[in-house]
Amino acid sequence: MKAFLDSSSFAKRFIEESGSGKVEALCARVSELGLSVICVPEIVSALNRRLRERSLTQDQYRTAKQRLLVDIRDADIVQLTPTVLGSAIRVLESSPIRAMDALHIACALEWGADIFASSDARQMTAARRAGLKTYQT
Repeated sequence: MKAFLDSSSFAKRFIEESGSGKVEALCARVSELGLSVICVPEIVSALNRRLRERSLTQDQYRTAKQRLLVDIRDADIVQLTPTVLGSAIRVLESSPIRAMDALHIACALEWGADIFASSDARQMTAARRAGLKTYQT
C-alpha cells in the first residue's frame, strides 16, 4: 500500500501526541511512503516552535530531527512541479483550506497514493473531494 502522510501526520512519528500510535501502525504496514517536499521544513518548524516554547529540550530536538532525517531516506519525496501546482489550485478552488494543505493533497494525487493521512479534518474533507481515500490520525 502506498501511503502519503501530510506534515501533521508524519510529525507524530517524532512528537508524541494524540494519534502517534495510529501513525506508527500505518507506517508499519505500508510498502511505500510518500511525502511532500514541504513536509520536512514544516516538521522542523514545529520542532523549533516546541523548542522555543520549552516543551522540547535541546537533546529531544536533536534526537527528533535526526530521526526525521533518517526516516525520509526511504520515502518518496514529491516535488512541486507545474502539474502539482495546477492540482493545488484546483483543490483550493473547490475547498476552503490553506495553501500548504492543498499542496500536500496535490502531491498525494501526483504520486498516486492509495491512502492520504492527516489529522486536519478540513484537509481530509478536501482530500476526499479530490478523490483520495483518507486515514485520520
